[in-house]
Amino acid sequence: MSTPVTTPALPAAPAAPPPAWIEIDLDALAENHARLTGLMRAHNPAAEVAGVIKADGYGLGADIVGPALARAGAPALFVAHLSEGATLRRALRADPDPARHALPVYILNGMAEGERADFLAFDLRPVLNGPDDLDRWTRAGQAQGGPLPAALHIDTGMSRLGFDEAGFKALAADPARLNGVDIRITMSHLACADDPDHPLNRRQLDRFRAVAGAIGRGRLSLANSSGLFLGPDFHFDLGRPGVALYGVNPVPGRPNPMVPVVRLKARVLQVRTIDSFESVGYGAAARARPGMRVATLAIGYADGWPWSAAGKGEVVIAGHRAPILGRVSMDLVTVDVSTLPEPLIHGGAVAELIGDHRDVDALAKDAGTIGYEILTRLGRRYARQPMASGQTQVYPIGVPTPQTEVDPAP
Repeated sequence: MSTPVTTPALPAAPAAPPPAWIEIDLDALAENHARLTGLMRAHNPAAEVAGVIKADGYGLGADIVGPALARAGAPALFVAHLSEGATLRRALRADPDPARHALPVYILNGMAEGERADFLAFDLRPVLNGPDDLDRWTRAGQAQGGPLPAALHIDTGMSRLGFDEAGFKALAADPARLNGVDIRITMSHLACADDPDHPLNRRQLDRFRAVAGAIGRGRLSLANSSGLFLGPDFHFDLGRPGVALYGVNPVPGRPNPMVPVVRLKARVLQVRTIDSFESVGYGAAARARPGMRVATLAIGYADGWPWSAAGKGEVVIAGHRAPILGRVSMDLVTVDVSTLPEPLIHGGAVAELIGDHRDVDALAKDAGTIGYEILTRLGRRYARQPMASGQTQVYPIGVPTPQTEVDPAP
């Protein structure tokens, strides 16, 4: 008789510390929300600031930043897709405070055919972007016994989503078409808010005022992150910032009024001393001299570190700057640690890639992109660690790495 084979159960996750991780300063996130709220309330004491947390909370984890913004006082949250809304609702329901379980969650892309049951099951609200959305949500309300809450989006110049000019005129001619839904927010979206002198900003403002006067219901919302800095005329009742909440500069070319939220760190996998004139990495793009010490970090373009930032900028290891060498590989980045004290550089040492020495905007500039893309491309292989201000995550491994002040930039 054969002996039954028992397959041992697997652990839920590896117990070893992660090779790379993101530290998310939730106090800084709350501070940014408070700053934007204060900016609006300087002219409108009743104004509020919602939170846009699409793309998995701009890469930081919607399940982390969503409840944090709810605790900070955001009256509503916005995501792009139904699936994001479902994930966010689960996270809100897990909050210890039941008052946050039903926080309004709006789906910016609207409700497609066949999604009604999921919207109702996860207590989500569509942003109505056109007549089809309006008709579907009206029918959903009829089936539920009364109008259901939603946001109404009028396109004032972006030419993406929202009721176009013909759709707006049809609603203005027959406002009763909106009686089958409970409009909580009337909104539009600025196309050029990061360029304060662009004439489209004023045209969109004028168009939105016309919308508000004709069919505006509920709170009025026009300003995104940069729009909040165009002046009080753009504020209305409800701000909808996204990237500014996470510390990216909403006023390009001027000092950043936000505080940093994100730190990105990765471990040193190996350190080697080059014995002769050799190249480093793919394409032999970097040349090494005899005696150069090269550290290889556990991060690459598969993790969202931009390939286009090859050979640009520095990381910080134990308070010392180390220039990035050569091309970015799928899983690895190499840095020159020749000038760093040898006891500080070893397998398991921690390198900071985004932090005080190089923020998201600086990395975006080096990579030829925008801060939005840097954040939203942060990969799923990173551990995501919520922190309080002043904390740093310590994952013990190998020889402890002393922490010192960062060397001044050369």
